[in-house]
Amino acid sequence: MLISIVIPCYYSEKTIRKVVEMVMDEFNKNPGYECEFVLANDGSTDGTFDEIRKLSREHSNVKGVNLMRNFGQHNALMAALRYTEGDYVLGMDDDMQTHPSQIFKLINRIQEGDFDLVYGIYPEVKNGPIKNLTSKINRKTSRVMLGRPKDITSSNFWIITSAIRDEVIKFDTFNPYVDAIFYRATSNIGMVPVEHFKREYGQSGYTFRKLLKLWMAYWNFSVVPLRMSFFVGMFSFLAGILFTVYIIINKIISPDLPVGWSSTICILALLFGVVLMMLGVIGEYLGKIILILNKTPQFVVRETVGIDKDRIQEEA
Repeated sequence: MLISIVIPCYYSEKTIRKVVEMVMDEFNKNPGYECEFVLANDGSTDGTFDEIRKLSREHSNVKGVNLMRNFGQHNALMAALRYTEGDYVLGMDDDMQTHPSQIFKLINRIQEGDFDLVYGIYPEVKNGPIKNLTSKINRKTSRVMLGRPKDITSSNFWIITSAIRDEVIKFDTFNPYVDAIFYRATSNIGMVPVEHFKREYGQSGYTFRKLLKLWMAYWNFSVVPLRMSFFVGMFSFLAGILFTVYIIINKIISPDLPVGWSSTICILALLFGVVLMMLGVIGEYLGKIILILNKTPQFVVRETVGIDKDRIQEEA
């Protein structure tokens, strides 16, 4: 059985070799399984792709994809998935936090439970407080906006069947979020506890701006913000009616009571603020539609190594 390992690489020249070799060691301990690697360099300007090129020369089962710029982790994953051939595809990181020693926990779980998708979940997470906070927000919003099953926890350590892979790579717009595509393709999802390891080198490449951009990718898969804008507008409208009734009653009860200029300005500011917020939500969707119509690329490949280009072209 062939397992494809897809790894988005971002400034990982000091860790990617260790990841690959440790994964190979795990497969050597488990006869009956073979692995291939598809390593996607997501615009790193250090020696990451040079290291991938060396690994490909040394090992026939290592493929490399070099993207022209930094498109983002999920875009790099989408690029890597297109070059996989395995019966199962396993996604992991390049920083040793998703540790090679835990891989067969996922493989055994997806086979024993006959799942389409299995997540490795972390009973104890070794991240900083900011990353933990953003992960918690991600869990809450993904259930509402993406339809993630309530009893399922997602992570960046997962394994899918080749059938799910085939569905995922059909999505070709510029701003993908692979978990959302998983949820669209299947509800047959499992989980297995795995140990979370500390990052061995460097720090996370996710800045606040990149985390926000990733969260905004949810909007490609959900109309919840538009529905929320409707309900916020409805609430604002009802609040305006109630305030008007309150002013009229007050004026009837106390005819000499002056109607304050400040209260009028406050109400106008509130209502116009709501209107502008709703226009912003609609504008975000319109902007995404324009980018899609303009055929903004999901990724652009500069070069590949270890890949049978003739076979890929025949399949395409």
